Amino acid sequence: MKARLPKGVGGGPSNMQGMIKQAQKMQEQMTQLQAELDEREYTAAAGGGAVSATVSGKREIVRLEIRPEVVDPEDVEMLADLITAAVNEALRTAAETSETAMNKVTNGLNVPGLF
Repeated sequence: MKARLPKGVGGGPSNMQGMIKQAQKMQEQMTQLQAELDEREYTAAAGGGAVSATVSGKREIVRLEIRPEVVDPEDVEMLADLITAAVNEALRTAAETSETAMNKVTNGLNVPGLF
């Protein structure tokens, strides 16, 4: 007696071609999405808005704004902490947005080397 596979499982070359086409389409969508994400800008603030940082989707600092009243020559460390916090939050937002958008395209599929 021969074992039978459930309908839609296996399928031979035609099923493989369909899977390859789907993978190619997904790759095209991901490439287009990545280009769009690279163009976006993400801004975060620290110290109640005393320092704000804007980064691109490419994870590069685009703009850094510092309110004059927080520039205290006696407390440079605090200013550095505010800048670090603002930049890190902007980078985190960019990374999370990118990951969420890519997961929508891949339906959570994680294929090494695909992206």
